[in-house]
Amino acid sequence: MVKKVKVMENVLKANDMYADQVRQTLKKHKIKMYNLIGSPGAGKTSVLESLLPLLIKAGKNIAVIEGDCSTSRDADRIAALDISVVQINTGNGCHLDANLIYKSLDEFDLESIDIIFIENVGNLVCPAAFDLGEDSKIAIISTTEGDDKPLKYPRIFNNSDMVILTKTDLIPYTNFNITSFKKFLSSIKTNYNLYPISNTSKENVEILAKLFI
Repeated sequence: MVKKVKVMENVLKANDMYADQVRQTLKKHKIKMYNLIGSPGAGKTSVLESLLPLLIKAGKNIAVIEGDCSTSRDADRIAALDISVVQINTGNGCHLDANLIYKSLDEFDLESIDIIFIENVGNLVCPAAFDLGEDSKIAIISTTEGDDKPLKYPRIFNNSDMVILTKTDLIPYTNFNITSFKKFLSSIKTNYNLYPISNTSKENVEILAKLFI
């Protein structure tokens, strides 16, 4: 008789244990944490560069955890805003897990932080499955990726409390159809929250920022 080992189930069980520890730590310090998930080039770092100055101006103390396979390029961009940031390089890993997040919290002065943003590794598949102890997952999708992404990657859109649509200023130069995108989203999740923005023109960025204040 062949015994089957449920590898993924065991991995997620171990991850969830750390996620609970992260959640307890954040609750103790009254910190909100948001997990940004999107493809490479979707504009995750640019969203943070647009949002964070507005949140700081509103009196929020921010920290960022940057996940990437290699380099610290995105973390350097965030650090240039004079914001505390921890870089996690995953090598060949396609996502962050709760154990990595739990260890990263030790690098921050949690008593002085209101909000932590996680910029996950660029990927619409694996990050959707892992609980990091966050308050919310936020899906970030750009108009240049096409309007059919909710149909192709339903799990991330179903698991996210918010969808940020970036690069709206480029719609005239793409075949992106906002009506189709909304229709595809509603077929996955009826109560979705969609926020179209442009990090170039700053259109609707202030409206988005108010959701975190």
